[in-house]
Amino acid sequence: MSLISFLLLLLIAGICGSLGQVIAGSSRGGWVVSIVIGFIGAFLGMWIGRQLHLQEPLTVRLDGQSYPILWSIIGSIVLVVVLSLFNRQRRGNGWFRA
Repeated sequence: MSLISFLLLLLIAGICGSLGQVIAGSSRGGWVVSIVIGFIGAFLGMWIGRQLHLQEPLTVRLDGQSYPILWSIIGSIVLVVVLSLFNRQRRGNGWFRA
């Protein structure tokens, strides 16, 4: 994989991760967080798609590698929602703050 392809892959993951954050209603962190959420969301989304026996409807191919755009966004949404649920439980309801 060339440097240009890798940078484009990071850009695509960042866009997918930030779209997932916006749709889920959370926008914590910057581009690095969006890129990480995009990559983890791609793995999570592809796993969900395989479990439901669904195909990858929208992919981008760079240097022979395919990146699932739709599954990355769906996986990012699921990841952000789950992380926000854990964050709310940890913070509590505001009655007691240590």
